[in-house]
Amino acid sequence: MADKIATREAYGNALAEFGGIYDIVVLDADLAAATKTEVFKKKYPERFFDCGIAENNMFSVAAGLAATGVIPFASTFAMFAAGRSFEQIRNSIGYPHLNVKIGATHAGITVGEDGATHQCNEDIATMRTIPGMIIINPADAVEARLAVEAAIKHSGPVYMRFGRLAIPVLFDSDYKFEIGKGVQMTEGTDVTIIATGLEVEQALIAKELLKADGISAAVINMHTIKPIDEAIIINAAKTTGAIVTAEEHSIIGGLGSAVCEVVSEACPVPVLRVGVNDTFGKSGPAKDLLEVFGLTAPHIAEKAKAAVALKK
Repeated sequence: MADKIATREAYGNALAEFGGIYDIVVLDADLAAATKTEVFKKKYPERFFDCGIAENNMFSVAAGLAATGVIPFASTFAMFAAGRSFEQIRNSIGYPHLNVKIGATHAGITVGEDGATHQCNEDIATMRTIPGMIIINPADAVEARLAVEAAIKHSGPVYMRFGRLAIPVLFDSDYKFEIGKGVQMTEGTDVTIIATGLEVEQALIAKELLKADGISAAVINMHTIKPIDEAIIINAAKTTGAIVTAEEHSIIGGLGSAVCEVVSEACPVPVLRVGVNDTFGKSGPAKDLLEVFGLTAPHIAEKAKAAVALKK
């Protein structure tokens, strides 16, 4: 685990990097400094469009641009993308299956001092309901960069979820990223922790905490929530017999729900979920909020112990 970089930073840098290779344009809703699309704006000003504080219009413009053959990246906070503009994304982008890429930054509770109105813990749930929508939630800066290129190469709408908080870099330059494929981070025999986003780091720490109790935990990084990697989930259920999911998102409709859907149909085993428990966020330092909402490694470890106990 090396330097700490926010995935939104990696997103902005990736847009600027791949802008020289692919035919992409970038739209923003007066938040370029925060979403980091300003990096692309400085390098390719003729391909950057600030649509102002008019997110619904921005996604409609992105749909129109996609219809002409270019690849638009439309960026704003997750709350405004998945919340305010759900209708435009569903009807103008999802329904005609247009090639629009959505860069949703400041997702989850780690927006910190912005508080409950801006802490979007429901975006994965809403985007999952849109047919054909790809959902990617990278675990670090390396994965965020690769996710941007994968989104460019994918034909159809993609929702990418990025965070404000600087988090450790987990992967090296040889890391392979593929949409729809979970990554087996570590092996284990007693329980599997399936995590996404910044919770992947916490899951790896939880694995080490569990060793003290003689519990062997496997860790899977589920960077793509839709389509979910059913094969790796079923294998985990068969191998360890118990699963814990961990996400910086509501336990309703997100990674935990997606995993439960697969397990209940294919290989029923105990599944316990770590996430935001059907409540709104609150203002505060990001790291403190992770503790308050039970999203840290010790909380994951306790859930893992409980999941193992359910096997008996």
